[in-house]
Amino acid sequence: MKSKIVFFDFNGVIADSFDAAFAVNKMIYPLITEDIYRKRFEGNINDDLKEEEIKKVHHDNVDFFAEYEPRLLACDIFPGMKEVIEAGAKDCTLVIVSSTNTDLIKKFLSLHHIDHYFTEIMGNDVHKSKIAKIEMALDKYRIDANDCLFITDTLGDIKEAHHMKVPTVAVTWGYQSIETLAKGNPSRIVNTSQKLLSFFDK
Repeated sequence: MKSKIVFFDFNGVIADSFDAAFAVNKMIYPLITEDIYRKRFEGNINDDLKEEEIKKVHHDNVDFFAEYEPRLLACDIFPGMKEVIEAGAKDCTLVIVSSTNTDLIKKFLSLHHIDHYFTEIMGNDVHKSKIAKIEMALDKYRIDANDCLFITDTLGDIKEAHHMKVPTVAVTWGYQSIETLAKGNPSRIVNTSQKLLSFFDK
Protein backbone atom coordinates (compact mmCIF):
# COMPACT_ATOMS: atom_id res chain seq x y z
CA MET A 1 0.00 0.00 0.00
CA LYS A 2 1.23 3.50 -0.83
CA SER A 3 2.20 5.52 2.22
CA LYS A 4 0.78 8.91 1.16
CA ILE A 5 -2.63 10.23 0.13
CA VAL A 6 -3.25 13.13 -2.19
CA PHE A 7 -6.80 14.43 -1.88
CA PHE A 8 -8.13 16.27 -4.92
CA ASP A 9 -11.10 18.56 -5.01
CA PHE A 10 -12.94 17.97 -8.28
CA ASN A 11 -14.72 21.11 -9.47
CA GLY A 12 -12.32 23.94 -10.19
CA VAL A 13 -9.23 21.75 -9.79
CA ILE A 14 -9.79 18.96 -12.33
CA ALA A 15 -13.03 19.95 -14.07
CA ASP A 16 -13.38 23.42 -15.58
CA SER A 17 -16.94 23.57 -14.33
CA PHE A 18 -17.61 26.99 -12.83
CA ASP A 19 -19.76 28.30 -15.68
CA ALA A 20 -21.82 25.08 -15.73
CA ALA A 21 -22.41 25.09 -11.98
CA PHE A 22 -23.22 28.78 -11.84
CA ALA A 23 -25.70 28.44 -14.73
CA VAL A 24 -27.68 25.82 -12.80
CA ASN A 25 -27.56 27.87 -9.59
CA LYS A 26 -28.92 30.80 -11.61
CA MET A 27 -31.84 28.59 -12.63
CA ILE A 28 -32.59 27.91 -8.95
CA TYR A 29 -31.82 31.41 -7.63
CA PRO A 30 -32.32 33.89 -10.52
CA LEU A 31 -31.09 36.80 -8.37
CA ILE A 32 -27.78 35.20 -7.40
CA THR A 33 -24.64 36.91 -8.67
CA GLU A 34 -21.33 35.38 -9.61
CA ASP A 35 -19.64 37.09 -6.66
CA ILE A 36 -22.17 35.72 -4.16
CA TYR A 37 -21.87 32.24 -5.66
CA ARG A 38 -18.07 32.29 -5.42
CA LYS A 39 -18.30 33.54 -1.83
CA ARG A 40 -20.37 30.49 -0.87
CA PHE A 41 -17.24 28.38 -1.29
CA GLU A 42 -15.58 30.17 1.62
CA GLY A 43 -17.47 27.61 3.72
CA ASN A 44 -19.17 24.32 2.87
CA ILE A 45 -21.29 24.73 -0.27
CA ASN A 46 -23.94 22.50 1.31
CA ASP A 47 -24.66 25.14 3.95
CA ASP A 48 -27.86 27.14 3.48
CA LEU A 49 -27.72 30.26 1.35
CA LYS A 50 -27.68 33.16 3.83
CA GLU A 51 -28.63 36.07 1.53
CA GLU A 52 -32.35 36.60 2.16
CA GLU A 53 -32.78 38.86 -0.87
CA ILE A 54 -31.48 36.11 -3.15
CA LYS A 55 -33.80 33.52 -1.60
CA LYS A 56 -36.90 35.60 -2.31
CA VAL A 57 -36.95 34.18 -5.83
CA HIS A 58 -36.32 30.45 -5.56
CA HIS A 59 -37.29 27.75 -8.08
CA ASP A 60 -37.21 24.64 -5.92
CA ASN A 61 -38.54 22.47 -8.75
CA VAL A 62 -35.10 22.55 -10.42
CA ASP A 63 -33.11 19.34 -9.82
CA PHE A 64 -29.53 20.59 -9.53
CA PHE A 65 -27.74 17.38 -10.48
CA ALA A 66 -30.17 16.52 -13.29
CA GLU A 67 -29.43 19.91 -14.86
CA TYR A 68 -25.76 19.87 -13.95
CA GLU A 69 -24.85 16.44 -15.35
CA PRO A 70 -25.05 17.21 -19.10
CA ARG A 71 -23.36 20.56 -18.55
CA LEU A 72 -20.53 19.03 -16.53
CA LEU A 73 -19.94 16.24 -19.03
CA ALA A 74 -19.53 18.89 -21.71
CA CYS A 75 -16.80 20.62 -19.67
CA ASP A 76 -13.08 20.23 -20.23
CA ILE A 77 -10.42 19.00 -17.86
CA PHE A 78 -8.04 21.84 -17.01
CA PRO A 79 -4.91 21.83 -19.20
CA GLY A 80 -2.06 19.84 -17.69
CA MET A 81 -4.12 18.20 -14.97
CA LYS A 82 -4.04 14.77 -16.59
CA GLU A 83 -0.24 14.86 -16.36
CA VAL A 84 -0.42 16.01 -12.73
CA ILE A 85 -2.75 13.12 -11.87
CA GLU A 86 -0.54 10.60 -13.68
CA ALA A 87 2.51 11.83 -11.77
CA GLY A 88 0.72 11.79 -8.42
CA ALA A 89 -0.57 8.25 -8.91
CA LYS A 90 2.95 6.83 -9.24
CA ASP A 91 3.75 7.15 -5.54
CA CYS A 92 0.53 8.22 -3.84
CA THR A 93 -3.01 7.02 -3.26
CA LEU A 94 -5.27 9.50 -5.04
CA VAL A 95 -8.66 10.29 -3.50
CA ILE A 96 -11.26 12.75 -4.77
CA VAL A 97 -13.21 14.58 -2.07
CA SER A 98 -16.02 16.58 -3.64
CA SER A 99 -19.49 18.05 -3.25
CA THR A 100 -20.53 16.56 -6.58
CA ASN A 101 -22.18 13.15 -6.57
CA THR A 102 -19.81 10.19 -6.85
CA ASP A 103 -21.35 8.58 -9.94
CA LEU A 104 -21.25 11.84 -11.88
CA ILE A 105 -17.58 12.35 -11.01
CA LYS A 106 -16.84 8.81 -12.20
CA LYS A 107 -18.58 9.52 -15.52
CA PHE A 108 -16.47 12.64 -16.04
CA LEU A 109 -13.20 10.90 -15.14
CA SER A 110 -14.02 7.97 -17.41
CA LEU A 111 -14.86 10.34 -20.27
CA HIS A 112 -11.38 11.85 -19.92
CA HIS A 113 -9.68 8.46 -19.37
CA ILE A 114 -8.32 9.28 -15.92
CA ASP A 115 -10.69 7.26 -13.72
CA HIS A 116 -8.16 4.44 -13.16
CA TYR A 117 -5.73 6.75 -11.37
CA PHE A 118 -8.07 7.29 -8.42
CA THR A 119 -8.37 4.73 -5.64
CA GLU A 120 -11.40 6.38 -4.05
CA ILE A 121 -14.10 8.86 -5.09
CA MET A 122 -15.95 10.45 -2.16
CA GLY A 123 -18.81 12.61 -3.38
CA ASN A 124 -21.69 14.41 -1.72
CA ASP A 125 -23.60 11.15 -1.42
CA VAL A 126 -20.86 9.71 0.82
CA HIS A 127 -21.04 12.65 3.25
CA LYS A 128 -21.70 16.38 2.93
CA SER A 129 -18.75 17.24 5.19
CA LYS A 130 -15.26 17.04 3.71
CA ILE A 131 -13.91 16.81 7.26
CA ALA A 132 -15.83 13.55 7.65
CA LYS A 133 -14.67 12.22 4.28
CA ILE A 134 -11.02 13.01 4.98
CA GLU A 135 -11.34 11.28 8.34
CA MET A 136 -12.87 8.21 6.65
CA ALA A 137 -9.96 7.99 4.22
CA LEU A 138 -7.30 8.42 6.92
CA ASP A 139 -8.90 5.64 8.95
CA LYS A 140 -9.37 3.34 5.96
CA TYR A 141 -5.82 3.66 4.66
CA ARG A 142 -4.22 4.10 8.09
CA ILE A 143 -2.21 7.10 6.95
CA ASP A 144 -1.27 10.06 9.10
CA ALA A 145 -2.58 13.51 8.15
CA ASN A 146 0.99 14.78 7.80
CA ASP A 147 1.54 12.25 5.02
CA CYS A 148 -1.34 13.70 3.00
CA LEU A 149 -2.01 16.69 0.81
CA PHE A 150 -5.27 18.33 -0.22
CA ILE A 151 -5.27 20.13 -3.59
CA THR A 152 -8.17 22.56 -3.80
CA ASP A 153 -9.41 25.84 -5.25
CA THR A 154 -11.58 27.05 -2.35
CA LEU A 155 -11.15 28.58 1.07
CA GLY A 156 -13.84 26.30 2.50
CA ASP A 157 -11.83 23.21 1.56
CA ILE A 158 -8.68 24.66 3.06
CA LYS A 159 -10.52 25.21 6.34
CA GLU A 160 -11.87 21.65 6.39
CA ALA A 161 -8.50 20.13 5.53
CA HIS A 162 -6.80 22.20 8.24
CA HIS A 163 -9.39 20.95 10.72
CA MET A 164 -7.97 17.47 10.02
CA LYS A 165 -4.38 18.82 10.04
CA VAL A 166 -3.93 17.92 6.37
CA PRO A 167 -1.56 20.27 4.48
CA THR A 168 -3.09 22.08 1.52
CA VAL A 169 -2.04 23.35 -1.89
CA ALA A 170 -4.38 25.93 -3.40
CA VAL A 171 -4.72 26.40 -7.16
CA THR A 172 -5.75 29.72 -8.67
CA TRP A 173 -7.53 28.51 -11.82
CA GLY A 174 -10.73 27.45 -10.05
CA TYR A 175 -13.66 28.99 -8.21
CA GLN A 176 -11.90 31.49 -5.93
CA SER A 177 -9.28 34.21 -6.22
CA ILE A 178 -5.74 34.08 -4.92
CA GLU A 179 -6.65 36.74 -2.34
CA THR A 180 -9.47 34.59 -0.97
CA LEU A 181 -7.34 31.44 -0.95
CA ALA A 182 -4.54 33.21 0.91
CA LYS A 183 -6.90 33.85 3.85
CA GLY A 184 -6.72 30.15 4.65
CA ASN A 185 -2.90 30.06 4.82
CA PRO A 186 -2.43 27.05 2.53
CA SER A 187 1.01 25.47 2.47
CA ARG A 188 1.43 26.67 -1.08
CA ILE A 189 -0.49 28.52 -3.78
CA VAL A 190 0.20 27.57 -7.41
CA ASN A 191 -1.05 29.33 -10.52
CA THR A 192 -0.24 26.74 -13.19
CA SER A 193 -0.60 22.99 -13.50
CA GLN A 194 3.08 22.87 -14.45
CA LYS A 195 4.02 24.18 -11.01
CA LEU A 196 1.79 21.55 -9.47
CA LEU A 197 3.46 18.89 -11.61
CA SER A 198 6.93 20.02 -10.51
CA PHE A 199 5.76 19.70 -6.92
CA PHE A 200 5.06 15.99 -7.52
CA ASP A 201 8.32 15.52 -9.39
CA LYS A 202 10.16 16.65 -6.27
